[in-house]
Amino acid sequence: MVGLIFLAVIIVFGIFVIGMYNSLVQLRVRCDSAWSDIDVQLKRRHDLIPNLVETVKGYAAHEKGTFEDIAKFRSMAMQATGPADKSVAENQLTGALKSLFAVAENYPQLQASQEFTQLQNTLAQIEDAIQNARRYYNAVVRDLNTRIQSFPTNILAGMFGFQQRQFFEADAGDREPVAVKFQV
Repeated sequence: MVGLIFLAVIIVFGIFVIGMYNSLVQLRVRCDSAWSDIDVQLKRRHDLIPNLVETVKGYAAHEKGTFEDIAKFRSMAMQATGPADKSVAENQLTGALKSLFAVAENYPQLQASQEFTQLQNTLAQIEDAIQNARRYYNAVVRDLNTRIQSFPTNILAGMFGFQQRQFFEADAGDREPVAVKFQV
């Protein structure tokens, strides 16, 4: 009788451990999937930027510094790995794009261009998708990190090498509106 009770306790404990392990694996896979979603949206953004730059170049060829910055930051963003590096690089690219749109404000004929307007709208849609993907990724990372740090899952997480993930954060500069200044 005592042997059966002991066996039942071992089985229940085993099921509990398996459940904890499986929940950690599920969260890790969801993190990977969410990061992949961000990566896809960032690639779409990176692919759109050269078209946008070329369109603006046709109207504002003398804004060479802005175009060089965008090319440099785009390259850095494409080469960045991991949430922290990607976040910094993408924030720099966002700042350069804001400069590009500030330049575009000086050219009414560019603003009236259907191609520019379409590219601008597409970029806005991609930015929204990136924001949604970032929000989902950060929620899954929060859940995984909480589970890894919570008792008793933290013991199992340590035994099986589950690591906390980094959040994909926006730079403080991204939270401020763009300052558009016209030169007279």
